[in-house]
Amino acid sequence: MHDPTIRGLALRSLCSLRVANLIEYIVSPVSLALQDRNPYVRRTAVLGVLKIYNLDAAAVRNAGMLEDLHDMLQKDPDAQVVANCMSVLLETGSGQSLVTRALVISLLNRIKEFSEWAQCQVLEFATHYRPSDEQEVYDFMNVLDDRLSHSNSAVVMATVKMFLHYTLSMPATHQQVLERIKDPLMTLLSRDHFETAYAVLCHFHLIAQRAPIIFSQIYTTFYCRINEPSYIKHLKLDILAAIADETNAYDIATELTEYVNDIDEKLARKAIRTVGRIALEVQDVPGLVERLLGFLDIGKDFVTAETIVQVKDLARKYPDIAEVCVGSISNISLEDVEEPEARAAFIWILGEHGQGIQDAPYLLEACAQGFANEEDQVQLALLSAAMKLFFKRPPECQQLLGVTLAAASAESSQDVHDRALLYYRLLHYNLQEAKRIVASPAPAITRFADEQSPEQRDHIFDELNTLAVIYRKPSSSFTNAVPAHKEAMLSFCHPGMSRFHSALLCCGISCTAMLVDKYLMSTRICITWHPNEFCCLPAYKYRCHTLVSGFHVSTPWDS
Repeated sequence: MHDPTIRGLALRSLCSLRVANLIEYIVSPVSLALQDRNPYVRRTAVLGVLKIYNLDAAAVRNAGMLEDLHDMLQKDPDAQVVANCMSVLLETGSGQSLVTRALVISLLNRIKEFSEWAQCQVLEFATHYRPSDEQEVYDFMNVLDDRLSHSNSAVVMATVKMFLHYTLSMPATHQQVLERIKDPLMTLLSRDHFETAYAVLCHFHLIAQRAPIIFSQIYTTFYCRINEPSYIKHLKLDILAAIADETNAYDIATELTEYVNDIDEKLARKAIRTVGRIALEVQDVPGLVERLLGFLDIGKDFVTAETIVQVKDLARKYPDIAEVCVGSISNISLEDVEEPEARAAFIWILGEHGQGIQDAPYLLEACAQGFANEEDQVQLALLSAAMKLFFKRPPECQQLLGVTLAAASAESSQDVHDRALLYYRLLHYNLQEAKRIVASPAPAITRFADEQSPEQRDHIFDELNTLAVIYRKPSSSFTNAVPAHKEAMLSFCHPGMSRFHSALLCCGISCTAMLVDKYLMSTRICITWHPNEFCCLPAYKYRCHTLVSGFHVSTPWDS
């Protein structure tokens, strides 16, 4: 066959015959095609090696195909052939020894010859190389500096990852890199695709947590716009909280105050929580606490509830400002607070700082009368508050404590029942010992349990430009380990993808898909995405990868 297109299509069809008995008839044509003079045939033959490997790995090794791919990776003049060789070798587990200085330099020097998706693959591959000295780092960054202004966001993000990882051990240079990547990332945000902006903002958020000072002067960039979807607005509020400092905290809180009156209740709640987070982190800025307490005057039930929860956290971390906070909420009736979390927070404040609230025992008494109708967290908070307040104001709280203990002892909830029994036995054993255990001064709080630990952030940073950044958790927590030879990397982009998945691909973040038809020429994509889960339809689950070449597809070959 003289036509290379015919040779290539024939080879593709031959390699798609997933019959183990035919392997011996497929190996020879594929081996010959690896030496074909036409690059299209060689590209097809390289991918055919992976298909054979999935059926019979020993046949590929015995035929010396992996060694042929090693040679082609370094010598083949066609960039796409090189990219395909890299994909196959990495998928077969033979690519660990490929990360050498000579190969990395060769690939980076011809980076412009590769397609955009192949450039992403090369950059991801080069990220695993460790330069021998600082001069080598500078040489690599000089070669790739123009990739930061590339029109394809996937290339930009892959370059950002490489720059950041190469300079981790060089603090001064790492700081300069953070300044250098700021403008390219801002350029990606200015585009019209909100889905792409979301992926970029997730990386902004991760970097801002590590180096907030880099973005502290451009905080107005992260103000919400009226035409943005809610998921963009919520993420921007997280970034504002991360970059808030003494120079901009009050301005940010002023902007967030406007969002509290937004028609979107979820955004309003998020804005209140963000003001509370900023007040927790930036204590010395005057007016922040007043901004938060001012939300109590808005008159909306959900605003009052969210504000009380934030006030409780402030009082826990900064006891010295508790008096100001308590004075503002003392006029609120507990009956007006309906949400369980807010009721529990209000009751905690009454128990912890009840000596400064004249009506605290009587407010708790009214709540204790309906003890059985409360949620578990409210009942537990009421038990603790009654005990603490009893040791501060015994005459007024004796009846309250008796009613609360009696009601809690009759509860079906094991937690509530056990705590009531514990308190009763403590009181019966020794009042002074009970006071020491229950009403002793609480230790200072430095970090709340729901905050992300620095170790976890560092782990996610190591997986920059993957879905780990989107989910804000290491990939090991939402993916299953799957043998590499059970998955396939295919270089094509499907037009039927949703805009969100396309955006993830454009940012260098790969989606997982399911191959429905047996032949690659008629492929249908079936994907679902949710902020808290990542799976294929139907019940197939695969691990997460960085985008390698075009659209990355994980295929259940044995289905």
